[in-house]
Amino acid sequence: MFDLGRSFLATVERRPQALAVSDGAFRRTYAAWLEDIQSVARGLGNLGLDKGDRLLVVMQNRWQMATLHWACQFAGIVVTPINWRSTAQDVRYCLDNGDIRALAYDASGSEAVEACPEARALPRIVVDSTRHDSVTSFEALLGAPGETILRASPEDVSIMLYTSGTSGKPKGVPRTHRAERAAALAHVAQNLYRHDECTLGVMPMYHTMGVRSLLAMTLIDGHFVCVPKFDPLATLEAIEREGVTNLYLVPTLYHMLIEHPEFSSSRVASVDKIGFAGAAMSAGLMARVEKAFQPSLFVNHYGCSEIYTFTIDQRANRKPGSSGRASLNQRIRVVRVGAESPDEILPPGEEGEIIADLAGDEAFQGYWRRPDADTKAIKQGWYFTSDTGYFDADGDLFVTGRVDDLIITGGENVSPAEIENVLSVHPKVEEVVVAGLPDEQWGQVVAAFVKCREPISEEELGRHCVSAGLARFKRPRRYLFVEEIPKSAVGKVLRRVLLTERADQVQAN
Repeated sequence: MFDLGRSFLATVERRPQALAVSDGAFRRTYAAWLEDIQSVARGLGNLGLDKGDRLLVVMQNRWQMATLHWACQFAGIVVTPINWRSTAQDVRYCLDNGDIRALAYDASGSEAVEACPEARALPRIVVDSTRHDSVTSFEALLGAPGETILRASPEDVSIMLYTSGTSGKPKGVPRTHRAERAAALAHVAQNLYRHDECTLGVMPMYHTMGVRSLLAMTLIDGHFVCVPKFDPLATLEAIEREGVTNLYLVPTLYHMLIEHPEFSSSRVASVDKIGFAGAAMSAGLMARVEKAFQPSLFVNHYGCSEIYTFTIDQRANRKPGSSGRASLNQRIRVVRVGAESPDEILPPGEEGEIIADLAGDEAFQGYWRRPDADTKAIKQGWYFTSDTGYFDADGDLFVTGRVDDLIITGGENVSPAEIENVLSVHPKVEEVVVAGLPDEQWGQVVAAFVKCREPISEEELGRHCVSAGLARFKRPRRYLFVEEIPKSAVGKVLRRVLLTERADQVQAN
């Protein structure tokens, strides 16, 4: 198998004048971008970085970040991107945990980096800086001629992603060139991408979705449109200006896009293929997205940083809530929650923990310096996801939540996703999140946090649940109307933040 550097060279040799990347007015063909990438790779060497060293990147989605990513692939350097919203404490943790040798950052990450003494002690590369101290300007790395650098092998580590760290410190996920390329190839195949595709590069490149979009476009001579951070209007303008043909976003961003007052189907007419991942898309939102885009392909990806794709449903709109079947490079099982063996398989219709075969081509092989996490998640060659779900009678997987999110009320297990799907289709409901609230009698009660389009009563929502056929024990006992649903930087709903805020309100009263 090719490493990623050779993959890029293959595209340059195949279609050197194809448009590779744009960032506003900035545009590069593959041939021209290769010159920039190689120059930056040589510049990293001049800063003392060798094959196997790690470069921390704290940057928004811009052409410089994409260029650094590819320069590392050629040089055999392990690119280690983290959230540009990180604090100085976050930067310090990753520097130490990841054995970082140098940093690259832009204005979005400058406050955190410059407030971290450990960061200031390392070689630093900064974008768009007027500083003249020990920091190297990214622009100074450009234009240096030399021989082509091509140092990595398929088994070398390409990237180390950090998980979101919802419990405890973030975990490093090292991924090889082989796994990254396999994931990108599968992404191309499962999304039916062709040559000359154009994708929106708005999902952050510290996240699996952003990285996969970048790599997939390069494999097919495609165009990667950088959008530094999501803004509905700027995103609409980029889609319209560049003729974006496919979108790969989290459901939240689709919601924000189609709800923007300046959205119209004519402005996104170039988009033919829709993909989403990162969270379930409610039935209500799915219907609105389908109407807005009328895509020829509507794909639900279910995966994670460790393995990328578990399952794919290329007709997600036919069966809302379904995550489809195992992807090209994977095998999936549902086992009893708390199982220690991958052989404790549950029958269709019975909810349990979803596990994936680590022999798959896209899979990682273990966390960075976290044997405790390996022991918890890896058992007999299978990865235990901590996600709950079940297979239906057709063999399609339904992901119902996290093991920790399962609501146990009166001894019954209730999955939030089922109730969210029911409530989401009510025309007065814009967004809804369901969670369990502590209750002395029932242990937990089902509560729905609702963001409304227009005022609605609890009684009306209750009648809606009854008419939808929701079992009595699954119907919300409490409705809490909120102005906003808290979300992470990549659009995932922060269920625990809602619960914490609710607990704080109770204590205050």
